[in-house]
Amino acid sequence: MCRNIRPLFNFEPPVTEDEVRAASLQFVRKISGFTKPSKANEATFLAAVEEIAKVSIQLLRSLETNAPPRNREQEAAKARARAAERYGPQKPVAKSVHSHVH
Repeated sequence: MCRNIRPLFNFEPPVTEDEVRAASLQFVRKISGFTKPSKANEATFLAAVEEIAKVSIQLLRSLETNAPPRNREQEAAKARARAAERYGPQKPVAKSVHSHVH
């Protein structure tokens, strides 16, 4: 499975449509082999992303579980720990000096 596609079911707070669309985009990129499609393939590529996102949202809304919802922060911390174990500690991402809230 593509490392960028993460489980989206049974989280608190629930998954957003943007997260489903991002996973759908990664899936279409993976199976098509295109990071960015050519102009000739762009409409088909984007239509596939939207269809997969739509079906994925339907799937996520239809699934049932008795398991307690997973905590996003805890799952992210586990993923960072696995990545550090696999690839070594990562440098923190520097914040932009131009990001001001007005």
